[in-house]
Amino acid sequence: MTTPPRHVYGLAQADIDGRPTWELVGGSSFETLTSTRITTDDLEALPLDAREHETLVERVMDALQWYGADLRTTPGGAGWLYVQHVPVRRLVAHVVRKLMALSAWEPFREAPGPLKIAPHEGLVGLRASSSREYRAYTVTWSGITYLLGATALYNPFRTAQLSNLQPTRVETWVPSPPPSSLPRTGVVALSWSSRHAATLLPVLEDLARGGRTSLLVDLATDRAQRCDTPAVEGIRLVKPPAGLFALSGAVGRLQLRDDEHVVQVKEHVVRLSRLVRLLAVLLETSGGCTQPSWRSVVRLETWLRGVLQASHPHTLLVSNDTSPVGALAVHLADLNGVNTVHVQHGAWTAESVAWPALHSRDIVVMGDHDVPLAKAWARHPDAEVHVLGQPRFDVLAGLGRDDQRQYLEKLLVPGSGRSPDRIMVWACQPFGPDRLKAHADLLLDGMWKAEGEWGLVITPHPAQSPEVFASLMRRDGRPLVAVADPQVGARGCLAGADVVASAYSTCGIEAALLGVPVLEIGTTEERTLGLAAHGLARRCTTAGDVADALSTLPKAHTAAEPASTDAVCRWGGDSAALVAQLIVSRASGNPLEHLRNEGVSAR
Repeated sequence: MTTPPRHVYGLAQADIDGRPTWELVGGSSFETLTSTRITTDDLEALPLDAREHETLVERVMDALQWYGADLRTTPGGAGWLYVQHVPVRRLVAHVVRKLMALSAWEPFREAPGPLKIAPHEGLVGLRASSSREYRAYTVTWSGITYLLGATALYNPFRTAQLSNLQPTRVETWVPSPPPSSLPRTGVVALSWSSRHAATLLPVLEDLARGGRTSLLVDLATDRAQRCDTPAVEGIRLVKPPAGLFALSGAVGRLQLRDDEHVVQVKEHVVRLSRLVRLLAVLLETSGGCTQPSWRSVVRLETWLRGVLQASHPHTLLVSNDTSPVGALAVHLADLNGVNTVHVQHGAWTAESVAWPALHSRDIVVMGDHDVPLAKAWARHPDAEVHVLGQPRFDVLAGLGRDDQRQYLEKLLVPGSGRSPDRIMVWACQPFGPDRLKAHADLLLDGMWKAEGEWGLVITPHPAQSPEVFASLMRRDGRPLVAVADPQVGARGCLAGADVVASAYSTCGIEAALLGVPVLEIGTTEERTLGLAAHGLARRCTTAGDVADALSTLPKAHTAAEPASTDAVCRWGGDSAALVAQLIVSRASGNPLEHLRNEGVSAR
């Protein structure tokens, strides 16, 4: 008979052989304890120093790099830690956060001792997430105990939730021809997100108008992120073999035996061999294009190499060269002598990236304040940074305010009902449910207190599941709340809004370019785009801040001065053309002086 997994509810102090010991306790017995104790929820909610956290994460990643970066490589020489750095780093960040929480809890800090593992609990599991496809992995508290040296005779590597998870659903499509049959072309572009496609297609279309052909490789495994067949002649849509991202299986050479190598995280000593074993769970599991298994990575490399060798492009064009498929593609391009161009598809902050690394040679950024970050993150020895704006924003000037306003009003009051006086659009990010609820409460409480009658239209992030907002629709009817169609998105709503609210969505920049007032929301500890520092937004950390901001908003939109907006995005309606000129100039060996006159190019 199999013993069911144990649900860990809290941490409690025990006394074994006269020395302090800490035990993971299940929910059924936790409340009966009289010893010092804390629930795992309360433990994980303790405030931590964000800078110290990042420093410790970096220390662990450096130790992994030294210890085992080359334990497994693709046939093309890309190491597992290079390709999978983003999902690995995110999991390491959760390990470090839990270790810091232990150190931050005063009873443990005053009487540190070994942790006794909870038998039968899995070591790697999942956190709650509002993302449509991305899986938010974590290491359980039993996993933390295992990393610190505990024996785990009866603990599976995966929790029951993770073990029973259905494989990532990979939509079928009409198979593309084998790479060997592809025609020669100048540019190969990679997309696995609707934001990538919207950023790169305008560039490919400008190239096509000049008679230059391209291949657009669509790697998306979520139907909502797929590319439509390009309407412009000269752009060919290519898809990988069906099932490429549905592969799972063990990864040899990552199942290490215990050894003496460790990394220090505050007073805790983490065994690197065990950390690699837990990280291998990510590489063994199919997670679609955003978290491909190692088997999928190897197969993708073979297929992409065939695409590059058949088409002989001079340029690989991407909007992400940091996550697994982007990092792998740029590695392959470098091996094949293909220039790499990265076009920033979303807003950056110093804390917003899972891995501060850009691997492409030419890095196109939106605004002046992105240049220092791009230069700091650049890894290519000949990297150049170009401020050319955002091709996706070229169409902003043509957005119809009246049509969008009608759409927002119909959402809030179906039929012939009365619409609110003013409307806020909330451009969301795929945060966890608790953080989303906190932002919703901030906005709705502020709207309740503000002058006039307000309505809220929620625009989910393209990678977000709209179902997470269902609870907001069950309020008492005031303020009015509605969720926009994901196919419409924030772009289809913001011009018709009286105000746009967001934590750090790129839509805040779009709204500022159009003169729509912007609220940057979240607690004082939460990061934003910093638009308020440029006079392009109001920072709101409380419901009172929101109410004050809404009560003093102008009645009409006022376009911001270019001197202010250029810092966050150079906007002239010609960004796609400038990126296309960069690609052509680099391919022909011509100097880039004309681009330097238009924007900024800096080594």
